[in-house]
Amino acid sequence: MREEILEKAGELFFKIGYKSVTMDDIASEMGISKKTIYKFFKNKEVLIEESVNLMHEACHQVIDTITSQGHNPIKENFEIKKMFKEMFQNADTSPIYQLKKYYPKIYDRVMTKEMVVFHDCIKSNIERGIEQGFYRDNIDINNTVKFYFALVFYIHENMPMNEVQIIEIQALEYHTRAIATNKGIDELNKHLNN
Repeated sequence: MREEILEKAGELFFKIGYKSVTMDDIASEMGISKKTIYKFFKNKEVLIEESVNLMHEACHQVIDTITSQGHNPIKENFEIKKMFKEMFQNADTSPIYQLKKYYPKIYDRVMTKEMVVFHDCIKSNIERGIEQGFYRDNIDINNTVKFYFALVFYIHENMPMNEVQIIEIQALEYHTRAIATNKGIDELNKHLNN
């Protein structure tokens, strides 16, 4: 039951918004009493944090699956963007924006974890890109990761959800062009034209 509540709550939070969804909404949607929810979750904030953690674990599993498929680093980035587009297509507003605005403590804890995971993922992508000749070997990897991280999270925190996907592809193109070799630019253009 606990997992079912987490799953349904996450679905509702993601689609309608963390602030808008009440415990009554979740109970009604599931056909259970609010008391049943409180048996497993002390309050809404605990439920939000656990559902966010569950969503992020699912994202990381999908990213791990994509990165284990052996794509070149540029194609890998486009595959990850495609996965996020599919995941976020039903969200009316940015979940990151909502967390930051209404639940800043949860946002800070989530972002602290995400920074480590995102940093490692992008750093690995860049290192492989350099090894495979898609990215230049004279770039400062750590600063490049920080810059791209800041760009992506700025978009998610400040842009309307209906614009995020388009702007994210532009950010990915911008990031890739800034570090790519001619071989990398050719690969980038191939994905942009699809």
